[in-house]
Amino acid sequence: MTTKILTSFVLLSLMLLITPACKKGSVNPNIPRVVINVTIDPNSTIYQELNTPGGWLYLDEQPGIYIPYGSRGVIVYRLSMTEFKAYERQSPDYPFQCCEETKENCPKLVVGGNYPFVKDTCNGNLYQLLDGSLFEGEGNYPLIEYNAMYDGALLHVFN
Repeated sequence: MTTKILTSFVLLSLMLLITPACKKGSVNPNIPRVVINVTIDPNSTIYQELNTPGGWLYLDEQPGIYIPYGSRGVIVYRLSMTEFKAYERQSPDYPFQCCEETKENCPKLVVGGNYPFVKDTCNGNLYQLLDGSLFEGEGNYPLIEYNAMYDGALLHVFN
């Protein structure tokens, strides 16, 4: 009986050693170390761009919105009547590639004429607004996404 237990233990140990360890998804090391905490009414006329699905806007260019230093702003996209996406406007792979030496005047991700994509104006990468994944170009990470919680009246964007 003890030889069966010993044999089972040895086989189990070998299987654990041979089986490769689970590889967890890599975390983007370029995520800005800032606190994003913004609440807006996406159905108001102030945020008219977000009144319908498919609408988007930059939160860094709206009056009364505080975006801390270290972030380049937030892209908010209305996916449906009840769901929103929020992404950092900093490049997820090479955030300081096209900045000045002092890391000032860095480019921001833009939507504009690239809709339904987000374009990195530094390296030309295109990302999908629907899920932030890389669509065209070279990179290791999707867009940096913030939480976007909508209660039917107010949209809360935070990390």
